Amino acid sequence: MNSTRAASTLEPPAASRSWSPRAACAATLALVFLVGAAAGALVMDFKVHRNRIPAFETAAGKALYFDRMQRELNLTPQQSEQMQSVLNDFWQYYRTVLTDGKQRVESILTEEQRVKFEKMLQQQLPK
Repeated sequence: MNSTRAASTLEPPAASRSWSPRAACAATLALVFLVGAAAGALVMDFKVHRNRIPAFETAAGKALYFDRMQRELNLTPQQSEQMQSVLNDFWQYYRTVLTDGKQRVESILTEEQRVKFEKMLQQQLPK
């Protein structure tokens, strides 16, 4: 009876037992991973997506591209005016080609295929 009493006094109570080194290491690694993933998601959401360059064919994209041309090429006012005209012509041509191409593709598709094609195009649009 004394031997069981001596063994029980050497063992700490269950509430005061600490984690094994392996379990503590695994829990620490999991916690670091989860915190890193959460921090990365926040940074991607707030930094990357807010600084996204507008699509080329949008008004904001056109203005951004023209501003860059003016700045990096150091255009004179006359050159800027001419460049704006050339770029406006180009963008009009670009829109015409896209619209014409879409109409030509849709003309060869069945109604079911056109619906799927529209869904495909919508998935390509910037959000």
